[in-house]
Amino acid sequence: MLTRYAALYETADFLNGDPSWFMHQVRGTANQEVIALLASCLAYGNRRQFMPRIQSILNTCEGEPARWITSGNFSKTIPDDPTRCFYRLHTFHNVNSLLCRLQQILCKHTSLGSCLQTTFTAGKASAFDALQTLTALFSTIDTGGLIPKNTTSCCKRLCMFLRWMVRNNSPVDLGLWSDFIDKTTLIMPLDTHVVHQAQRLGLLASSSSSMSAALRLTAKVKTIFPHDPLLADFALFGYGINNKKGSLSGLY
Repeated sequence: MLTRYAALYETADFLNGDPSWFMHQVRGTANQEVIALLASCLAYGNRRQFMPRIQSILNTCEGEPARWITSGNFSKTIPDDPTRCFYRLHTFHNVNSLLCRLQQILCKHTSLGSCLQTTFTAGKASAFDALQTLTALFSTIDTGGLIPKNTTSCCKRLCMFLRWMVRNNSPVDLGLWSDFIDKTTLIMPLDTHVVHQAQRLGLLASSSSSMSAALRLTAKVKTIFPHDPLLADFALFGYGINNKKGSLSGLY
């Protein structure tokens, strides 16, 4: 059943209304990485609320998010203001802090992927290595939790971002980092909705959304998709859509 749902939902049509859509609207590795990271950071809550917020960033940077960030132009529209709400619990200060850190990274390494590669030894890194590196890169700034400071939590949005960056040969995911991160090590993006579907299928026993729970679920789905475990992300999405109670279609 899950293999059927994965094949049914991993299509270009999946992009419609999904935050992964934004990374397909720009060209160039650095641009795609940047807008994908920003989209993943803001992809929580109701899609009807966060999709326009991400679109506003794409409109402002005019399809060149990397240049917009390295030039510092982002501060004109996203100033360092802790009193103004940018989206839900996050202020303009939180987003500005994230963009300032990205500016430092891009000016030094040209792209986020190039930065990550400098931290890995020979051979492909694991997704958990990448999570640790990403959280460490942003741990000293105040993003308000847009990027977790460590891997204690399930790091749902970063796991989703890594799916986008690592999985190749997909009409949805870009695979920009497939050469240096092993896609068989990718970790399931875990939230309450995924947990609910996994419990209904007997893939998880507890309702925890911790990293250990994400790793347990990943181990389970890897028995179904051993070479590409995050096909299960599409499969569980499809299962939720086709079993309307607790559907994954509206919330992130």
